[in-house]
Order: sequence, then structure tokens, then C-alpha cells
Amino acid sequence: MKNRSLTLFATGLVLLALAGMQRAVAGEGQALEQEALSLLTQYLRIDTTNPPGNEIRAAEFFKAIFDREGIESQIFESAPGRGNIYARIKGDGSKKAVVLMSHMDVVPVDRRHWSVDPFSAVIKDDYLWGRGALDVKGMGIVELMAMLALKRQGVPLKADIVFLGTADEEAGGAMGAGYMVREHFDLVRDAGLVLNEFGFISVGDDGKARYYGASPAEKAPFWLKLTATGTPGHGSSPRPDSAVLKLVEALHRIAAYQTALSVDPVVQKFYADIADLDPVPAKRERLKNLRESLKDPAFAAEFTKDLRNNATVRNTISITMLEGSNKVNVIPAEASAQLDVRLLPTQDPALFLNDLRQVINDDAIRIEIVLSFAPIASPTDTGFFKVLEGIAGEIDPGVKVTTPLLTGFTDCHFFREKGIPCYGFIPFRLPAKELGGVHGNDERVSLENVKFGTHTMAEIVRRLATQ
Repeated sequence: MKNRSLTLFATGLVLLALAGMQRAVAGEGQALEQEALSLLTQYLRIDTTNPPGNEIRAAEFFKAIFDREGIESQIFESAPGRGNIYARIKGDGSKKAVVLMSHMDVVPVDRRHWSVDPFSAVIKDDYLWGRGALDVKGMGIVELMAMLALKRQGVPLKADIVFLGTADEEAGGAMGAGYMVREHFDLVRDAGLVLNEFGFISVGDDGKARYYGASPAEKAPFWLKLTATGTPGHGSSPRPDSAVLKLVEALHRIAAYQTALSVDPVVQKFYADIADLDPVPAKRERLKNLRESLKDPAFAAEFTKDLRNNATVRNTISITMLEGSNKVNVIPAEASAQLDVRLLPTQDPALFLNDLRQVINDDAIRIEIVLSFAPIASPTDTGFFKVLEGIAGEIDPGVKVTTPLLTGFTDCHFFREKGIPCYGFIPFRLPAKELGGVHGNDERVSLENVKFGTHTMAEIVRRLATQ
């Protein structure tokens, strides 16, 4: 009886100890969540609207945190006020480094159309409101918290973990990620992968995950300027050879031009993966082999009515800027237009330009390349996808990890051009209605996403750096 009593007593002590450990772990988790929320609130209050950027203030914000935590960090200014922050914690070097990248600049706001001050970081209706909450200061903070958590816990790392906060992404990245890769590539040369924006966890209105979308590729910008020349004169005497008329005729032909449909491998996989989520049963089978289905003109017409669908299966051309005379009564000698062209990852810019010249069919129209990135995709058979699939299966059993094509562009291309895989994924659970805040009014992130993202990003990074 005495031995049994001692055994029960010992068991009780063990259970009490385990309960205490669980409470401690839960307490640490809650403290990390609150710290993430506090830091994101401070970060959103730093106005890094680009232009002019002033990202140096955000870089100094991060450096103060890294200094406090004993993490090696440096600030690099590509131009006065255009700061970039680099920090690293060391592993044993048996795996290539993991780079956690996010940009610190944000797009401008029109305060008249916001219901709160866009830089006040107010908490309302269980959301944290502010420009950059989703694009992408929220990601910057959950990446930061992943580094801090692993450093504080003393987790043995096989890979170094690098934090890279960049300037200027919203204006093309030349003074941010482009500058760092061009001038300080030695700092990231050992990277095995880069995590960046802008995939996410798609959820329905019921909050259940539909899929985990991690973007391995994005469309490449191929921005063009068209210039027509003609005989100038007084507006009271119209001229058939005016520059404006020549330009309008060229733009009319471009507007009527339909680029060919093309289904890249990542796009084929994405639509096949989400096919069973479509509410129309007959459409599900068509989506499972999109490349073949688009050969049917009726299906292709219906599918491409959706603007995002259309942009994922063809090169696109948007006529966005026009310039002619600076006076209403003057026929100008030159008129110009700029085109926002986006190319699929497998497309050749030179071939596209040749096709466009044939569409315009006017040698008098001069075409200049304003911006062009190499269209490159990262592989999908890497350790990153294996890690994400494992985590997704634990959080949302049965959900698929898939590969949406980003129709915009990010800083990933700077690394892909150097042969370093780059993937877009933010561990936020987002319904479609919340995505409207990206570059829009009343941008906000839910408090629950800050908490969930903090823990999920830490686990993603832990597995990438230790397994």
C-alpha cells in the first residue's frame, strides 16, 4: 500500500509538472502573439509611402530590435533615406541559408476614402488597420518573430536564417532588393531559398481553408513606350498626318489584339488542384486539364471572362499612359503611350515584341522598352513545398498546397535571376473580401491572423532550418 501511495504521489508530481510546462508553453505563445501585435502596431505607424519611401526609419526600427536581441544586423542605404536592413543568426552551415524577405515601403493612400487614419494602426472590430498591414508589413513582423523565437529558444540550426527588409519594391525594387543583390550579393550568396510575398491560405466565408497557395512564379513586366511623330500645327487646321492620329490608330490595333492562350505548368497544376472546389460539377473536369479544355472556344470564352483567369493564361497588354500636346489648340510633333505588358513565365520578350510590331504595322511608331525582367519560375519539387505540405496537413487535414501564378511582380525575380529559388507565401488565412485592401482603402489584418501567422511562420522556418 505504501509503495502504491508513493507511485500515485510521484505520478501526481509528474502530471503537475507537465501541466505547468503546458501552461508555460501556452504563456510563452501568448506573449509572442502580443509582442507581434505590439511591434506591428509600431511598424504600421512608420510612414514609408513610396514615393519618397523614407525606409531608413523602418530599417532603424528593425535594427533596434536586433541589437536588443543580440542579433548581427546592418543597414545599407542605396540612396539618402532609402534604407535596407540585413540580419543573420547562425546555423552549423550544413544547410544553405534561409532568407526571410519583405519590403518596407507601401503605396500611397487617399485619406479621403479611409474610415481611419491609414498610419494610426488602430484596432477596431478585431482587425489592425493601416497601410501595409497586408502588403506587407504584417509579413515582415511574422518573419521577425520567427527569428526572435528561434534565437531565444536556442534551437540548433543547420541553416543560417537571414532577415532582409528592403526598400522600393512598390516602384520596382531597384533601390531595395535589386541594390542588395547587385551591390551586396555576397551577403546572400549562400541562400538555398527566399521566402517572400504573396501567396496565402485561401479560406471560404466559413473560415475553412480551401487551399494553401505558395507562388513559385510570377508574370514578368515588359513595359513599353510607343512614340509617334507627325507634322505639328495649329489645332484649328486638322492634319491627317498628325502624331496623335498615328498613335491612336496604333493603339486601336493593339486594343483589338488578342494574345494567344498558353497554360504554364504551375497554372495547370493550380487549376487542377482547385478543380473540386468549383461549385459547378461540369466545370470541375474541364479545370483538371485546363490546357486541353481551352482548345474549346466556348469554354475558353467563358473561362477568360474572369479577369484573373484571363491574366493567368495569356500575355496581357494594358494601355495605361497617354501624352500628347500640352495645349488644346496645338497639334504636337510627338504623341506617346505607355503599355503595361505582363508576360507568362515561359515567354520570350523578344518574340513578343516582334509580334507586337506586326500588330502595329507602322514602322513610324518607335517602341522603347521601359522595364523588363527575365521571366523565370522556381522549382516546385523542393524542401519548401514538403515542409509546407506537412504543416498544412497538420493544421487543415486534407487541404491541398498548390501553385498560384502571381500576375503582378515582386522582388523574387532578383533572386531567381541568380539561380536562388524564391517563393511567395504569407501564413495568413484570407477570404477574398479581405484582399481588396491590398493597394486599396481600409487595408487591415485580423488580430487572429497576426497570432496564427506568428506561430505558423516560426514553425515553417524552424523546419526549413533544422530538417
